[in-house]
Amino acid sequence: MDAGFEARLRGTDVAFDATDAALLRAIDEHGSLNQAAAALGRSYARALERLTELEDDFGPLVERRRGGSGGGGSELTDNARDLLASFDRLRTAFSGLAAVEETVLSGCVVGRDGELATVETPAGRVRALVPPEATDVTLSVRADAVTLHAPDDAPPGGATSARNRFRGTVARLDSGESVALVAVDVGADEPLLALVTHASVEKLGLAPGTAVVASFKATATRGTPTD
Repeated sequence: MDAGFEARLRGTDVAFDATDAALLRAIDEHGSLNQAAAALGRSYARALERLTELEDDFGPLVERRRGGSGGGGSELTDNARDLLASFDRLRTAFSGLAAVEETVLSGCVVGRDGELATVETPAGRVRALVPPEATDVTLSVRADAVTLHAPDDAPPGGATSARNRFRGTVARLDSGESVALVAVDVGADEPLLALVTHASVEKLGLAPGTAVVASFKATATRGTPTD
């Protein structure tokens, strides 16, 4: 797998990644969130917080059992096992294509805040990680780092850490076995690519011509000098 690629399954507000998969598999192995957190070297409170975030977006993942004659503990739901299977298929399907599935934008640095720069591009202004002193840059945004929302359901700009937000329309949708690659026309020469689950395609009603809001974090956007 390309060193720059990290498989993620995008929900509505959060992304399920390898760290989350490890947590679910540890719960399955140890039969307890507490023991799973300990085995992974994480705090119970943080593991519970993350599990709650995932369940708010992906649905029930762990069934908790109270103590009794059979003892307490936790076990994965069928939904969790389906999610793990989809994640494994994603990693396999895109292991050889990860470096290709990204959007490339050219632009000029117009502002700086430490390592973060504001870059003027044909799609609009983008916040990105850019090397010091660079002025003309090429930006790369991985498809798995982009989240899509329906325009009426998109969170306010200040309510999310994904400060790069663009309104556009779906130009193309390529469906695989468990995920889809969505090309969104945001006014640039090339479309913005987003990797989403089939559940997200259905929930958002994605098809060519569908209006969407695409967002991605500044820290997921890398700039390299072109000058």
